[in-house]
Amino acid sequence: MAAQGDGLSTVAVRYAGALFDLAREQDSVTSVERSLDQFLDLTRESPELRRLVRSPLFSTADQQAGLEAVLKRTGIDRLVRDFLLVLARNRRLFVIENIVKAFKTLVSRERGEVEAEVVSAIPLTNNQREALSDTLRQSLGKTPKLRVSVDPTLLGGLVVK
Repeated sequence: MAAQGDGLSTVAVRYAGALFDLAREQDSVTSVERSLDQFLDLTRESPELRRLVRSPLFSTADQQAGLEAVLKRTGIDRLVRDFLLVLARNRRLFVIENIVKAFKTLVSRERGEVEAEVVSAIPLTNNQREALSDTLRQSLGKTPKLRVSVDPTLLGGLVVK
């Protein structure tokens, strides 16, 4: 499971672990991951949904009813739909972003992936990204997932963490 030092709450890690175990049992890890991303995208696009998810002012019943209405119109995986409704019932829906982060950490670990944060002075070309990815794969023995950003204050080169 994700370490406490990574900023994720114990609650988020526990819920993510339970969802991961269920998804693995049902051989639907990829579908669940895609549906979680889809739900987060929906919350980013809709201020109303974001408020429903984050606000403690909504009752459990209101959150569940609102979620059910939204989720019926999407192609979100049934396991994720049921999971989100459990979060609403348990008044834990507000931690969904951290749950998704913890879930993705578990998925990456299962796939033998490692995250690499790359900061460069200028944007990297696709060829440079591929070359960096290949170099990291060879040195780490794992598949890197690159998170690339640009920091124009760097004089040159890049920083890899």
